[in-house]
Amino acid sequence: MSAIDRIIEFAHASHELPPAVRGDAMRLLADTLAVGAAGAASREAAPVLRAAGAWGTGTEARTLAGGTLPAPSAAFVNAFAIHCLEWDAVHEPAVVHALSVVTAALLAASDRRGGSTVDEFLTALAVGVDIASGLGLAAQGAMRFFRPATAGIIGAALAVARLQGLDRAQMANAAGLAYSFLAGTMQAHVEASTALPLQIANAARGALCAVDLAAAGIDGPHDVLTGPFGYAALIEPVELERYTASLGAVWRISEVSIKPYPSGRASHGALGALADLRDEGLVTPDNVEAIELLAPPLIQRLVGRPFRPGAPQSYNRLCLAFLAPLMLRDGLIDPRLDTTIDELAGKVRVTLDDNPDHNALSPQVLVVHLRNGQALRRAVAANPGSPQAPLSPARAQTKLDLCRTLAGAAAARIFTDPLAFATEPK
Repeated sequence: MSAIDRIIEFAHASHELPPAVRGDAMRLLADTLAVGAAGAASREAAPVLRAAGAWGTGTEARTLAGGTLPAPSAAFVNAFAIHCLEWDAVHEPAVVHALSVVTAALLAASDRRGGSTVDEFLTALAVGVDIASGLGLAAQGAMRFFRPATAGIIGAALAVARLQGLDRAQMANAAGLAYSFLAGTMQAHVEASTALPLQIANAARGALCAVDLAAAGIDGPHDVLTGPFGYAALIEPVELERYTASLGAVWRISEVSIKPYPSGRASHGALGALADLRDEGLVTPDNVEAIELLAPPLIQRLVGRPFRPGAPQSYNRLCLAFLAPLMLRDGLIDPRLDTTIDELAGKVRVTLDDNPDHNALSPQVLVVHLRNGQALRRAVAANPGSPQAPLSPARAQTKLDLCRTLAGAAAARIFTDPLAFATEPK
């Protein structure tokens, strides 16, 4: 049986989530909806909502901003909202924001069918996140394409296909069509363009459309992972056995990390260490001379960009030099802020360590040089919010409170009963 056949079999099979996995799915769904509600109320989301409205109006599915749209447009808008503040959960070893595309696509599909049972929705979510994460885990080498979108659309399509009850043959076509629609370039990340969350949005919409077409009888290519023009040949090299060997035995959703800060995940190790030093009273904006982060290549690539005065927020969220002074000053990262301590921002740098893994986000070492000549060193074995370093209740509440503040009263149900919000559209 080929790798894609094994993955389709997994997507179609009957599953009963273990209690711990079910709890993780509920927790991560709540986090994703909270982040999406905050993103939907952001200034970045406003033009996306206007554009989606121009594509046509409808009542099939809700948006996290309030109101309704045709299901594919709602999936697009909600996926953008979930990712646009860089606050969405991530499977770190896979380097995939696995819940973003899958959740947005499932919300639209569930709404369109009048809702879902809790078990239907959570199992489809866990399956889709597993597949998207698994493709990332199988990847070899540095990203050329934006993996959250390229892996995400395949995971999301099979999650939606499961929720909608497609048979195995239809699922195979849905996966092939999703691969045919796949897109997402790392150039958007290099330039810190708003196209980055738009690629997540496009993947969610594409997943829904792929399933609709497969359900209508349209065929897609089938050897989409290992064929001569498949995923491994064109998108990135993968060792699929690294994922499929444990398929169904290990639920990857339980490996997903929550992001405490609305910034690129690669910034979180340094920001968490700075938050600890600040809480201990060891650092302030006035006593810090410079900040250095010794880190793997992916950290430097993703957030080691230089500080640019007046840069847009899409750039600043991916710039440790912008973010670190904010953490020193405020103890948190507020996505509404677009000014920082320029003098200190010019003294933040990321230095490559000797880690050969192009997908590693840890370990890291933060070195804070004080004006009195002292150097404070903090090792970061795991990023805050990961299963290895879960957030304290206080920091988890700080994130939720800020999301609630940003989202406003219209999104109240998302925070009071996220599971009912996802499964009961009326």
